[in-house]
Amino acid sequence: MSDTSRIGLIGLGTMGAALASNIAEKGFDIAVFNRTTQVTHDFAAGAGDLAPRITPTETLEELVAALATPRAIILMVPAGAAVDDQIDALRPLLDDGDLIIDCGNANFHDTDRRVADDRGPFLGVGVSGGEEGARHGPSIMGGGDPAHWARVEDIMLAIAAKHQGDPCAALMGPGGAGHFVKMVHNGIEYADMQMIAEVYGILRDGHGMGPDAIGDVFDAWNRGPLESYLIEISGKVAHARDVATGEPLLSVIVDAAGQKGTGRWTAIESQHRLAPVPAIEAAVVARNLSARRDERAATEDVFGPAPQAFYTLDHATLERALIAGKVLCYAQGFEMLSAATRDFGWDLPMSRIAQIWRQGCIIRSTMLDDMAAALDAQPGTNLMRTETFSAILKDNHDALRRVVAEATLNGHPTPALSSGLAYFDNMRTARGTANMIQAQRDFFGLHGFVHINGETDQHGPWAG
Repeated sequence: MSDTSRIGLIGLGTMGAALASNIAEKGFDIAVFNRTTQVTHDFAAGAGDLAPRITPTETLEELVAALATPRAIILMVPAGAAVDDQIDALRPLLDDGDLIIDCGNANFHDTDRRVADDRGPFLGVGVSGGEEGARHGPSIMGGGDPAHWARVEDIMLAIAAKHQGDPCAALMGPGGAGHFVKMVHNGIEYADMQMIAEVYGILRDGHGMGPDAIGDVFDAWNRGPLESYLIEISGKVAHARDVATGEPLLSVIVDAAGQKGTGRWTAIESQHRLAPVPAIEAAVVARNLSARRDERAATEDVFGPAPQAFYTLDHATLERALIAGKVLCYAQGFEMLSAATRDFGWDLPMSRIAQIWRQGCIIRSTMLDDMAAALDAQPGTNLMRTETFSAILKDNHDALRRVVAEATLNGHPTPALSSGLAYFDNMRTARGTANMIQAQRDFFGLHGFVHINGETDQHGPWAG
């Protein structure tokens, strides 16, 4: 077996196989390995015109021997212990300078640990876009030593999605920075999907519309300010038919949403970073509640269902509400990225992050062009206070308020839209109500408070 392959890849599941094909298609020789040998051979046999660039291997030793030195090997295995196990199996076979690249959905804390250990070069790379993105061009968020990134940057830029010729790939920062950015991306994805689902529910239950009519609404919105991958596929999903029954596909799908954990990681980490992301947290809670189908049915038996076909809100108002919700959701995500810059010293490139999310990833949207420009023009400013997006919110937050109010009055859940609105109202209130909380804390625990004149460690009259 010749040692000419430029890069190796371990793990030929859906994403791994797609990424390997993408690498080969872009002109790079690649050696591949999968724990189940038959999967490796089936992948190579089905590679068609790409087969000459793909070297299938049956053992890790064969994989390592097939690679040009210094070696670089991509891992596409499940996050967590499987990654550590794979590293443990690989390192004894590698030379000191050989590079391991985790392109899976890793927790950034694990990536920090793996980058920091002394067992050899390591990169943690977030890859977004699902199977289609991995095969034809994902958004790529790298983390680790710039020198290690430089060794594979040409491959990453080549396989990444392109926005007007600009590759959607970049090094985010050291350690786990790439996987942190990918985690926040996925958190935004959770909230964006949840808000769309909430508006779908309003159209279905409030307006009494069928799937095809709802699909037409999403199709129309995808030709306006909401143009995005998620709105586009929502229209396609609404129009789709179940192959077995011929019924609208949405009518046969159980209303329980799965999750792989990245949205939950985002919500948990936001608490550690003191960076509120209520729309994302609400989306995670909504997925958790969606799984409790029996309990929801039993509770409906007690209280009765919410009323149907009551809405007077027009589609333009719903569109404007989604626009406002989307801006607030992204504002929360970028604030969390800013908090990571503060806490970890990463200096995350905010404008560049918005740019590499413009194509390839799940949350790609035409709004991201303006977001990149706004973050570049007003660095360090909450997105909702930038000139462009404050104007958008001024034009649309009243619609969000009307939708949330009417949904709430009629018992229809809009957790992400409601949380986005509450975030907006909290952030636009210069003097809030936490003075009452501080007084309460001092009353029962003598925790003290800051006087409005600036004096600290003050107490109320109950302190004696």
